[in-house]
Amino acid sequence: MIAYLFPGQGAQTPGFLHRMGGEKPHPAIARTIAEASAILGQDVLSLDDANALASTVAVQIALTVAGVAATRALAEEGIEPHAVAGLSVGAYGAAVACGAIAFDDALRLVRLRATLMQDAYPRGYGMLAILGLNEREVAGVIEKVREEARADAYIGNLNAPRQIVVSGSNQALDAVREAALARGARKADRLAVSVPSHCVLLDDAAVRLAEAADKVRFVAPRIAYVGNRGARALGRADAIREDLATNLRYPVRWHDSTIALAERGANVFVEMPPGRTLTQLLAEALPDVPGIAMDASPVASTAARVRAACRRADE
Repeated sequence: MIAYLFPGQGAQTPGFLHRMGGEKPHPAIARTIAEASAILGQDVLSLDDANALASTVAVQIALTVAGVAATRALAEEGIEPHAVAGLSVGAYGAAVACGAIAFDDALRLVRLRATLMQDAYPRGYGMLAILGLNEREVAGVIEKVREEARADAYIGNLNAPRQIVVSGSNQALDAVREAALARGARKADRLAVSVPSHCVLLDDAAVRLAEAADKVRFVAPRIAYVGNRGARALGRADAIREDLATNLRYPVRWHDSTIALAERGANVFVEMPPGRTLTQLLAEALPDVPGIAMDASPVASTAARVRAACRRADE
């Protein structure tokens, strides 16, 4: 059983849309990029250079296009998922892949989502990944920072049992980094994210996004969709609508989402472009389960690897 994983903000690197599918992009990738450009009224390929990727709006649109393009290209090679999950904005690509929302509607919601986030915190905020401490320990660090530095920080992502991402102001994240390392964290590094995602700081943005999502048509997914907030499969259209509209405000329980996919029978995981972050997290969570990162590999090559992994998993 194949599960597709869609990465979130932070996975992007300059040129990642241009690199999709290798030296000769798959026709489905080119068609999807052209379709997205027509929907949004701008050249989507202009969104992945280093300057453009300083914008949260450019990053989130480009990630969504990449995920859907990869899904379509693999489908033309005979590879279809049985379940999907996306980290943060990656959930929009997952929702398109499972048939819960149309591509054009997803793109417009993503553009609004990213604009609301960027406008709310144009500077001075971000996210920090802490490795080596568990959720309880990170919560203790945050509480200490609130008491001593009077700076608010919040748990944003639970990517692995000992990989926790914190959101907040630059001042708060500097203090959290220092306190986490003093407590024994192996690493504490800032992510390539310029907004404080997945915490109460985005309450107002979530309300406005939910109002817009209420006007968009959603349908029940044709395959399993595992949501961010509750890390469980959602089968109703309204439940997926709520997950997409509010996931910017609540912590992402990614580790639990990965386990939920495996519990539903997923035994081959494929990470949509760009990067290999989710495949690496999968290796930590489920070391015996094959994970394939598509990234910039030729589509036919990725499809062959997936077929081979499925044969091995079924033996």
